[in-house]
Parts: sequence; C-alpha cells; structure tokens
Amino acid sequence: MTKHVILVEDEMNIAEAIRFLLSQDGWRVETLANGATAAQIIRKAAPQLVILDVMLPGKSGFEILHELREDPDLQDLPVLMLTARGQARDREMAEMAGVSKFMTKPFSNTEMLDAVRALSAG
Repeated sequence: MTKHVILVEDEMNIAEAIRFLLSQDGWRVETLANGATAAQIIRKAAPQLVILDVMLPGKSGFEILHELREDPDLQDLPVLMLTARGQARDREMAEMAGVSKFMTKPFSNTEMLDAVRALSAG
C-alpha cells in the first residue's frame, strides 16, 4: 500500500520540492495551499502523516493542529510542522498543541526524509 502524506504549504516552490522528494521515496503526496479546510480534508483522507506549515492563508498551522488533536481519531496522527520563523515561542506552542516534530525552514532533503521516515515508522 502506498504511503499517503498531506502537505499543507502555501509556498508553491517549497510544496513542489517536498512533493518531489517524498514521491521519490514512495509517498503519495497530496498538497493543500490553504489552511481553511485542511482539517476536514485530512479527516476524510486519513493519511499516514501530515506536514503542516505554520503560516497559512485561511487558518494557521497551529489552529489546524488543535483541530486534529481534538479529534479522537486523529490524536495519534504524526504531524511534522514547518516554519520559517524558528523562535522558541513557536516551538513551544507547537509542542503544547501536540506536534510530533518541529522543523525550521530552510531544511535539507536529508532532514526532511529522516523526519518523515522516523514519524511514519513510529
């Protein structure tokens, strides 16, 4: 069975780079550029992993993460959160909201693959 990841990222060049990288690693990557309906789409799609940007149009990554963690069926869903702002406050907010892993942009391909593989094996 193909591993399925939903990537919520509004910067198209980053989304495309991650999509390419993960698809080369055997993942089926579904990308969303807007946070407004992300939680509903994730709920319906039931992916093995979610990669979530912090700053999104419609709804922030933090709001989406809260929605996912409030759903008993999605509480254990691995979520990798990405941010261009590496402040400790963002990391703390993400950890309090129940993020699985937090990664600061820019990141290397190796970092992304290692994080995704670790979270999906988990």
